Amino acid sequence: MTTPSVSTTNSPGVIPYHFFYWGPLLFRIKLSKEDLKKCAKLCSKESSFVNTTLAGVIQHEHYVNPSKYSKIIELYLESFRDSFKQWYGKPLVKELTMVTAWVNFMKAGEFNPPHVHTQCDFSSVLFIQIPEKLVEEHKKFPGSSGGPGNIAFMYGESQSYSITQKDILPEVGDLFLFPATLTHFVAPFRSQGERISMSANFRLD
Repeated sequence: MTTPSVSTTNSPGVIPYHFFYWGPLLFRIKLSKEDLKKCAKLCSKESSFVNTTLAGVIQHEHYVNPSKYSKIIELYLESFRDSFKQWYGKPLVKELTMVTAWVNFMKAGEFNPPHVHTQCDFSSVLFIQIPEKLVEEHKKFPGSSGGPGNIAFMYGESQSYSITQKDILPEVGDLFLFPATLTHFVAPFRSQGERISMSANFRLD
């Protein structure tokens, strides 16, 4: 199979060339305000705790109904299927079934250590709330790997002239999908307020 590539002919005086994608697919899309509100309504501290099954050092991690969540984001999953075809050069022919979902109410000092997800094929995270004070705190660490409140993705060994880590301060409404075995973590922060995110795992059936 030929590796998908991107070509450019837009730069004056530059001979057209190709560069090749490398590594896993890291998909990002923005939910509409209406869909984001629907997702937020699924998040409750009254739901069952799921802390014992997760890696995070977070007090409030609670169950979310995967069936209800999946129905809200099904159109965005279609976009993910399209990106899969573009990235890997072949269609995703199997069904993408959400098997587990939960919400993290993260506060100052809490964090998610580097980890992967098991017993699934793809994972996701949707950002419901990012405190304004956290955004201001983040500005004090320009270009910092694993800056406060960042979500970071790591692939392969660190080496010269290679991109092995993606650090992102997410925005409200951002939905990320990625292979479940892609190592990721969330750095702690000091600012007051809750950083609320919904995670979900998917199985290919």
